[in-house]
Amino acid sequence: MSENRIPDSMPDWIREHLELYLKDGEAGHYWDASLGGGEGMLTTLLLKTQGRKSGRPLTLPLIYRPTDSGGYCVIASKGGAPSHPAWFLNLSAEPNVEVQVVNDKFAAVARVAEGEERERLWQMMVDYYAPYTDYQAATERQIPVVVLDPA
Repeated sequence: MSENRIPDSMPDWIREHLELYLKDGEAGHYWDASLGGGEGMLTTLLLKTQGRKSGRPLTLPLIYRPTDSGGYCVIASKGGAPSHPAWFLNLSAEPNVEVQVVNDKFAAVARVAEGEERERLWQMMVDYYAPYTDYQAATERQIPVVVLDPA
Protein backbone atom coordinates (compact mmCIF):
# COMPACT_ATOMS: atom_id res chain seq x y z
CA MET A 1 0.00 0.00 0.00
CA SER A 2 2.70 2.52 -0.89
CA GLU A 3 1.02 4.71 -3.54
CA ASN A 4 -0.90 7.83 -2.46
CA ARG A 5 -3.78 8.07 -4.93
CA ILE A 6 -5.91 11.21 -4.84
CA PRO A 7 -9.29 10.47 -6.45
CA ASP A 8 -10.60 12.96 -9.00
CA SER A 9 -13.98 12.90 -7.25
CA MET A 10 -12.49 14.27 -4.01
CA PRO A 11 -13.74 17.78 -3.13
CA ASP A 12 -11.13 20.49 -3.70
CA TRP A 13 -10.82 21.42 0.00
CA ILE A 14 -10.06 17.80 0.93
CA ARG A 15 -7.68 17.38 -2.02
CA GLU A 16 -5.79 20.54 -1.05
CA HIS A 17 -5.52 19.44 2.59
CA LEU A 18 -4.30 15.98 1.56
CA GLU A 19 -1.72 17.38 -0.87
CA LEU A 20 -0.39 19.75 1.82
CA TYR A 21 -0.21 16.93 4.41
CA LEU A 22 1.63 14.62 2.00
CA LYS A 23 4.11 17.40 1.21
CA ASP A 24 4.61 18.61 4.80
CA GLY A 25 3.14 16.72 7.75
CA GLU A 26 3.67 19.65 10.12
CA ALA A 27 1.74 22.04 7.87
CA GLY A 28 -1.01 19.53 7.09
CA HIS A 29 -1.56 18.29 10.63
CA TYR A 30 -4.06 21.04 11.43
CA TRP A 31 -7.29 21.68 9.53
CA ASP A 32 -9.51 24.76 9.63
CA ALA A 33 -12.75 23.32 11.00
CA SER A 34 -14.76 26.31 9.77
CA LEU A 35 -14.66 24.61 6.35
CA GLY A 36 -16.91 21.90 7.78
CA GLY A 37 -19.09 23.91 10.15
CA GLY A 38 -16.86 23.68 13.22
CA GLU A 39 -14.55 26.11 14.95
CA GLY A 40 -10.79 26.50 15.18
CA MET A 41 -7.88 24.46 13.95
CA LEU A 42 -8.24 20.72 14.55
CA THR A 43 -5.71 17.91 14.36
CA THR A 44 -5.91 15.51 11.44
CA LEU A 45 -4.18 12.30 10.51
CA LEU A 46 -3.85 10.52 7.20
CA LEU A 47 -5.54 7.13 6.91
CA LYS A 48 -4.58 4.84 4.06
CA THR A 49 -6.91 1.93 3.35
CA GLN A 50 -6.89 -0.67 0.60
CA GLY A 51 -9.84 -0.46 -1.80
CA ARG A 52 -12.14 -3.42 -1.18
CA LYS A 53 -13.08 -3.56 -4.88
CA SER A 54 -10.16 -1.95 -6.70
CA GLY A 55 -7.38 -3.16 -4.42
CA ARG A 56 -5.84 0.30 -4.81
CA PRO A 57 -4.82 2.41 -1.81
CA LEU A 58 -6.97 5.35 -0.75
CA THR A 59 -5.56 8.05 1.55
CA LEU A 60 -7.74 10.59 3.34
CA PRO A 61 -7.23 13.21 6.05
CA LEU A 62 -9.50 12.68 9.07
CA ILE A 63 -10.04 14.55 12.32
CA TYR A 64 -8.65 12.51 15.20
CA ARG A 65 -8.04 12.39 18.91
CA PRO A 66 -5.58 10.12 20.71
CA THR A 67 -7.04 7.33 22.84
CA ASP A 68 -5.98 6.31 26.35
CA SER A 69 -4.60 3.04 24.92
CA GLY A 70 -2.08 4.73 22.61
CA GLY A 71 -4.23 4.54 19.49
CA TYR A 72 -6.20 7.13 17.59
CA CYS A 73 -9.95 7.67 17.26
CA VAL A 74 -11.68 8.77 14.04
CA ILE A 75 -15.35 9.05 13.12
CA ALA A 76 -16.93 7.51 9.99
CA SER A 77 -19.50 10.30 9.63
CA LYS A 78 -19.53 11.12 5.89
CA GLY A 79 -21.23 14.35 6.97
CA GLY A 80 -24.34 12.46 8.09
CA ALA A 81 -24.93 10.73 4.74
CA PRO A 82 -27.14 7.63 4.79
CA SER A 83 -24.25 5.34 3.78
CA HIS A 84 -20.85 4.73 5.34
CA PRO A 85 -17.79 6.41 3.79
CA ALA A 86 -15.71 4.33 1.37
CA TRP A 87 -12.72 4.34 3.71
CA PHE A 88 -14.83 2.72 6.44
CA LEU A 89 -16.08 0.03 4.07
CA ASN A 90 -12.48 -0.54 3.00
CA LEU A 91 -11.18 -1.02 6.53
CA SER A 92 -14.15 -3.24 7.36
CA ALA A 93 -12.94 -5.55 4.59
CA GLU A 94 -9.23 -5.12 5.46
CA PRO A 95 -8.51 -3.71 8.93
CA ASN A 96 -4.73 -3.47 8.39
CA VAL A 97 -4.16 0.17 7.46
CA GLU A 98 -1.42 2.77 7.33
CA VAL A 99 -1.58 5.96 9.40
CA GLN A 100 0.39 9.18 9.37
CA VAL A 101 0.28 11.60 12.31
CA VAL A 102 2.33 14.70 11.48
CA ASN A 103 5.45 13.01 10.01
CA ASP A 104 5.14 9.72 11.92
CA LYS A 105 4.01 6.91 9.59
CA PHE A 106 3.05 3.50 10.98
CA ALA A 107 0.97 0.38 10.40
CA ALA A 108 -2.23 0.09 12.41
CA VAL A 109 -5.19 -2.20 12.88
CA ALA A 110 -8.64 -0.62 12.69
CA ARG A 111 -11.55 -1.70 14.85
CA VAL A 112 -15.01 -0.34 15.58
CA ALA A 113 -15.55 0.74 19.19
CA GLU A 114 -18.60 -0.74 20.89
CA GLY A 115 -20.58 -0.21 24.08
CA GLU A 116 -19.11 2.00 26.80
CA GLU A 117 -15.90 2.57 24.86
CA ARG A 118 -17.90 3.83 21.87
CA GLU A 119 -19.96 6.19 24.02
CA ARG A 120 -16.87 7.59 25.75
CA LEU A 121 -14.94 8.08 22.49
CA TRP A 122 -17.99 9.49 20.68
CA GLN A 123 -18.38 12.11 23.42
CA MET A 124 -14.67 12.94 23.26
CA MET A 125 -14.95 13.48 19.49
CA VAL A 126 -18.18 15.53 19.76
CA ASP A 127 -16.48 17.71 22.37
CA TYR A 128 -13.66 18.26 19.86
CA TYR A 129 -15.82 18.71 16.73
CA ALA A 130 -19.44 19.57 17.59
CA PRO A 131 -20.90 19.04 14.05
CA TYR A 132 -20.69 15.27 14.62
CA THR A 133 -23.91 15.65 16.65
CA ASP A 134 -25.67 17.20 13.63
CA TYR A 135 -24.28 14.48 11.36
CA GLN A 136 -25.73 11.78 13.62
CA ALA A 137 -29.09 13.55 13.69
CA ALA A 138 -29.13 13.66 9.87
CA THR A 139 -28.87 9.89 9.39
CA GLU A 140 -30.61 6.75 10.61
CA ARG A 141 -27.37 4.72 10.71
CA GLN A 142 -25.27 4.72 13.84
CA ILE A 143 -22.09 6.55 12.87
CA PRO A 144 -19.12 4.27 13.55
CA VAL A 145 -16.41 5.26 16.00
CA VAL A 146 -13.14 3.74 14.76
CA VAL A 147 -10.02 3.09 16.80
CA LEU A 148 -6.68 2.80 14.99
CA ASP A 149 -4.32 0.77 17.16
CA PRO A 150 -0.64 0.78 16.15
CA ALA A 151 0.33 -2.69 14.88
